[in-house]
Amino acid sequence: MELRHLRYFTTVGEVLNFTKAAQKLRVAQPALSRQIHDLEDELGVKLFDRTQRAVKLTEAGAAFLTEAKAVLDRAEEAVKIARGVARGEHGEIHVGYAPSLTVELLPCALHSFHNVAPGVHVKLHDLSSEEMTRGVSEGKLHLSLVARPETNMLRGLKFELLREYPICVGLPAKHKLVRQREVKLEQIAGEPLVAYSRAEYPEYHAMLKELFAGNNAVLRIAEEHDSAPSLIAAAEIGRGLVIGPACLGMLSGARLKYRPLQPAPPPVQLGAIFDPARLAGAGMKFLSSLKAASQGKKAGKT
Repeated sequence: MELRHLRYFTTVGEVLNFTKAAQKLRVAQPALSRQIHDLEDELGVKLFDRTQRAVKLTEAGAAFLTEAKAVLDRAEEAVKIARGVARGEHGEIHVGYAPSLTVELLPCALHSFHNVAPGVHVKLHDLSSEEMTRGVSEGKLHLSLVARPETNMLRGLKFELLREYPICVGLPAKHKLVRQREVKLEQIAGEPLVAYSRAEYPEYHAMLKELFAGNNAVLRIAEEHDSAPSLIAAAEIGRGLVIGPACLGMLSGARLKYRPLQPAPPPVQLGAIFDPARLAGAGMKFLSSLKAASQGKKAGKT
């Protein structure tokens, strides 16, 4: 049994006239009659009572008509949904992100995306950089927002640069260097630092190591934390200074004061990683929203 059999049957069942049904379906009447006979044979029941003057549905035919219409309606809805998903109008996308690095960009992108694709649900996944890269590679995530990874970590994935943030030092409000407009690395050499967890953010520790080694300064990490809020809280009470991208200032507000480092290290590059062979529909639209949001305001200083 095919959908065309159901279409033929429902048309005859609605008009109760084979000639009119054939005209409506644009098929020859003998071919239509043959299809109905084939359907009755397959079902093993009689669907119509036929006389020279009239065509009537049998009791089984009336019951089958209701169900056949429901099947056709569901099939039509399934087609609409599939086409809508392909066009990026319906469905769900999974996005990996790092909260502290995307605090400025992500809310703007989500708002923009909702305006262009209100029928698509964005499910966010707070993961480590390695987990996000693996998730995209395995097809579990449509894309991820990360600091630029090493080239050998991409493994065929594409990195799309969205924004750059200068590296700053976060100081407690009463720190002696707060009054300066910028801080030299040698001025904080030897001071304790609070840092992200090495296990979850190895690229962050690689950045710190390169930064201090390149300036012959002593790197002293006093504590490691697995989230930006705990990192900021530790710095606020004097457990150590924070070195990170300027966008951290949007999370800490007035609790910490951020000053650019001198000499200026390379900025943190925030971007989207995705599989160009897989990304389509809603995923592509979300990437477009990210690009549009990246052209907006830059992180402010506090």
